Amino acid sequence: MDAESPGQSSAYSETPVVLIADDEFALRLLVHVTLRSKRYRILEAVDGQEALALAQQCRPVLVLLDVNMPGLDGVEVARKIRTDPSLAATKIVFLTGRLDPGLEEAAGDAGADHFLTKPFSPVQLLDLVDQIVGAADD
Repeated sequence: MDAESPGQSSAYSETPVVLIADDEFALRLLVHVTLRSKRYRILEAVDGQEALALAQQCRPVLVLLDVNMPGLDGVEVARKIRTDPSLAATKIVFLTGRLDPGLEEAAGDAGADHFLTKPFSPVQLLDLVDQIVGAADD
């Protein structure tokens, strides 16, 4: 997805950008439909490498990362985001089917702000994103 061009409206540029990185189409669709209804601009990545490239290009306010993805996994993507000064304010939420202590520690060390365990409801997702994006705007 292309970065915003100078000719786009200010309303578009003020729309919070959320990046979802997951190799499961159904989950990306759920996130996209749920958050688009709240006027978030949604970017989608199917793997870690694409997620990192989109994050660096578009500077989202929030990245939703699957832990297990082809190429770079979510923990490695989070580490790379945290070492990029231009992404310092970006919040990271890990989406995981299992939250064991080892994963929680590794993700926390990589810079995770929150965890959301799959399966989750659209309401849970929306509440968490609204909370994080609202806090980022303060």
